[in-house]
Amino acid sequence: MPDPSSVRYDGPWCHRDIYANGIRFHAVEAGPAQATAPLILLLHGFADFWWSWRHQLGALGDAGWRAVAVDLRGYGDSDKPPRGYDGWTLAGDVAGLIRALGHTGATLVGHADGGLVCWATAVLHPRLVHSIALINSPHPDALKHAVLHDAAQRDLWLPGFLRHQLPRYPERTLTRHDGQAVEDLLRARSGPTWPGTADFADTARRLRSAIRIPGAAHCALEYQRWAFRSQWRADGRRFMSTLRIPLDLPVLQIHGELDPYIRAESFRRCLRWAPGRELVGIPGAGHFPHQECPERVTAQLLRFAGPR
Repeated sequence: MPDPSSVRYDGPWCHRDIYANGIRFHAVEAGPAQATAPLILLLHGFADFWWSWRHQLGALGDAGWRAVAVDLRGYGDSDKPPRGYDGWTLAGDVAGLIRALGHTGATLVGHADGGLVCWATAVLHPRLVHSIALINSPHPDALKHAVLHDAAQRDLWLPGFLRHQLPRYPERTLTRHDGQAVEDLLRARSGPTWPGTADFADTARRLRSAIRIPGAAHCALEYQRWAFRSQWRADGRRFMSTLRIPLDLPVLQIHGELDPYIRAESFRRCLRWAPGRELVGIPGAGHFPHQECPERVTAQLLRFAGPR
């Protein structure tokens, strides 16, 4: 089984260990290292790790931003504690990372599950969040409403989510055959052009290895298990009620127009919680536009974040 340090790939960046909220995080940093440069924190999605942001790291760093991509709790080379995969703790992780990096605030960018962490951090720690950019990540309550009331969204999203609630079986599914299920997921949710490229093959190989790091598959599933089980507990109801507070900060939502997993209609209700949000579609992209069409997504992020 791969060693956690196997995700420390070389490139125009540096690897760091950052201690925040009681655990150690593996982070990858590009751009100015000093805290005087504005911070952009990049948060990956399900069954992924920091490599998801390889295209954005260099571009944001070259533009003068301190770009930091993190292996979220339980992923990659970050610690894998048995607990802490609830929305409250995950938001605390991001708040702790911002402070540990020496900043008083940051722009947050998140894909899928990482986007949900951005929503939570912006509500629970508003003084630390300047703006958020979400990639294929509707507001948690908007997604819940879509699953309950939109049959098409329910058919796309709910079966996999429910399968992940089973004990042990989903872990075996993700890791058997050298992580083939992760490549299958990547292929099924992408647009039509990326899967045939060398970049896709290289990314799939790295993700298949990362999910086989001891504990990574279990921790990845714990995010979705808490999201499901908390619906019937007081902490989950309180969390969702808190997230319904409207955000008074800039919000950018980027959506791959060919995403077969999250329908464009599921973003409509997000205006209720982000009245000033901007929605940008990426033509030809599926669920991973930051990897499928990196130049377009990076240009949108740089425009949204503003000049250095």
